[in-house]
Amino acid sequence: MAKINFGGVEENVVLREEFPVEKAREVLKDETIAIIGYGVQGPGQSLNLKDNGFNVIIGQRKNSKTWDKAVADGWEPGKTLFDIEEACEKATIIQYLLSDAAQIAVWPTVKKHLTPGKALYFSHGFAITYKERTGIVPPPDVDVILIAPKGSGTSLRRLFLQGAGLNSSYAIFQDATGRARDRVIALGIGVGSGYLFETTFRNEVYSDLTGERGTLMGAIQGLFAAQYETLRANGHTPSEAFNETVEELTQSLMPLVAENGMDWMYANCSTTAQRGALDWWKKFRDATKPVFEELYSEVAKGNEAQRSIDTNSKPDYRQGLDGELKELRDSEMWQAGAAVRKLRPGK
Repeated sequence: MAKINFGGVEENVVLREEFPVEKAREVLKDETIAIIGYGVQGPGQSLNLKDNGFNVIIGQRKNSKTWDKAVADGWEPGKTLFDIEEACEKATIIQYLLSDAAQIAVWPTVKKHLTPGKALYFSHGFAITYKERTGIVPPPDVDVILIAPKGSGTSLRRLFLQGAGLNSSYAIFQDATGRARDRVIALGIGVGSGYLFETTFRNEVYSDLTGERGTLMGAIQGLFAAQYETLRANGHTPSEAFNETVEELTQSLMPLVAENGMDWMYANCSTTAQRGALDWWKKFRDATKPVFEELYSEVAKGNEAQRSIDTNSKPDYRQGLDGELKELRDSEMWQAGAAVRKLRPGK
């Protein structure tokens, strides 16, 4: 385990150089890994594990779109693709990658196959952290572990195929076998992580729920909309407003920030942009920090978790979701975005 200094704070991380995939395969050579769920994280994690030489099977509902997607990805019914119960029975490690709401619904099926010595793996701390609300309480004689890639399953797979990797957090909630750490690190390397940093189930879900509602999705869409609408209200065209709000950020600046950092970006932009950014960033921080503090408080109290459980468990949830997504999709800003994307060179 390497000690890395992050902004003056030293943390333990696991690098691929110290725990290569060959070592991970040796740790898990006698394990059967069942991926339960083939939605957001399932495809990327399972395909990366398979390509890395691990024994992987898929557990998914038959006669579903995701079953058909698994078949299209090369998983074979009766050989590497099974219904959820059969996959859980065959597995020594159950990677529980269904949505949070689906995990609650399927838990009775999974729990009865958690025999002593098995491992229960999550990619989100939700079910365990809010176990009083979810009812997901693992038996005491199984390992309970977590690998949470810091990005979508699609990105995890794309970077893996490029020879790179997404950073992931790891956590151990329960070490019943004495092998939980080796198992979780091996799985983290196996799914294609760039490096692994230590967390807890609680910290993972608190940071994740805050991030998703904040700078990763909720806040960024809010900032996009506010700037776009201000530009449009002052006579700018949809193309100009979208390019100045979204396109330049995502296509030009963010890749450079990811590569070199925001300080480098400030140092390497025009003096006019530099002066404006330095003068205004603290105003935006001060304006939005109370919102983030409220958001974190709601996450810590469990209110955000309960809202998710209540909403996502409704039988008409999908219909309502489609309506909310349609509102975004049909907004002028994202209609302009669709037109801009078609005009990118090479499209």
